[in-house]
Amino acid sequence: APDHESDKPGSAQTLKDIVRPGFSLPLMTSNFRRFNARIGVVFVFQVRITRLLTWRYPSQTLSFSLIYTFLCLNPHLIPMVPLVATLFFLLVPAYLSRHPPPPSTSITTYSLAGPPLAPARTIKPAPEISKDFFRNMRDLQNSMDDFATMHDLMVKLIAPATNFSNEPLSSALFQVLFLSCCTLFISAQLLPWRLIALIGGWSLLALGHPDVQELFMRSIYVEHVRPTTKAAKSEFEAWYKTDIILDAAPEVREVEIFELQRRTGLFSPSHASSDTPSPSSGTGDRDVGKDADYEPWLFAASAWEPLTPRRVAGERVKGTRFFEDVQPPSGWEWDGVKWELDLGAREWVEERLIGGVKVEVEGERWVFDSDDAEWRRRRWVRKVRRKVMISPAAAAPSVAAKDSDGKK
Repeated sequence: APDHESDKPGSAQTLKDIVRPGFSLPLMTSNFRRFNARIGVVFVFQVRITRLLTWRYPSQTLSFSLIYTFLCLNPHLIPMVPLVATLFFLLVPAYLSRHPPPPSTSITTYSLAGPPLAPARTIKPAPEISKDFFRNMRDLQNSMDDFATMHDLMVKLIAPATNFSNEPLSSALFQVLFLSCCTLFISAQLLPWRLIALIGGWSLLALGHPDVQELFMRSIYVEHVRPTTKAAKSEFEAWYKTDIILDAAPEVREVEIFELQRRTGLFSPSHASSDTPSPSSGTGDRDVGKDADYEPWLFAASAWEPLTPRRVAGERVKGTRFFEDVQPPSGWEWDGVKWELDLGAREWVEERLIGGVKVEVEGERWVFDSDDAEWRRRRWVRKVRRKVMISPAAAAPSVAAKDSDGKK
């Protein structure tokens, strides 16, 4: 059980200091026995409420309806309800149990004054081998079945209209609820809420009467309610199927990948990829810009400019060696059929505030390192669109392209 007491006497303990125990089968068994021994009072209250609402005792139901009517006409008295209930359903019975009447049947009246004659009544847990304990288990079993049945019914009725599995239906429901909220925000103070509560409460109480239920199901529901509900449902379906048009195109973004090439003759093991063969060493005195001086290296999500933190730290560039291995970001699919070379090299260099590079303004728009021209890169772009995610895709052993906002 959780430790609810502080180590220091008299010190208070906050909620964040309470440590809840982990799952334990013996602890669950013990807690279930304790719970089942004490849940009987809830089932007794449930039975009494059911009897009250189903007109098992008409005098009690009528008395409750009169009290409800009085509260509807005088809503400022609602805060008195828990106080009155405490007085007449808790304190008065407890006092009478300590001052019981005399056992003689000939005495019709007796005085409540004097010292208590009986011990105080309290609610005790049901013993584990008693009938009450097994009765609580029966009621708990039935309550779990009722909850599961009600849960499944609510999911069946509410989920299809609210989880956007049918987007026109959920969109239409959203519009209706939004307009209803706006209307009530303006006109709620004009509605006769006392009369609405009074009529609604009496209607629910009347539907609990067995004779009214039989009459309602036999004539009113079959002849009026069901046809009207069916016609209204058909009109609503016809409205949202014809008027709610969801023709928005899927979201489309542009992703980028950088083609990196490394100049031969300036090989440094600290910058090489572990799965990439080392270029042959050279003198390094060739002119910058000749394609023969550079060897294809990787396709990476980073431009690998001279001031890249990972490059400054001496780490290796990560990417894929083949263009075909570049995959779209997770949750996206290719929209175009091929990659396009970004001819605006100066624009994306200036946009990223990249320093230490030289931009080729003609030709294939390579961007060179300005010091020793060890690396050159160019930017390729391609369109992607959102796709329907049915199940998480397996991780591909390749680099994923990055969109223009820097998100993978």
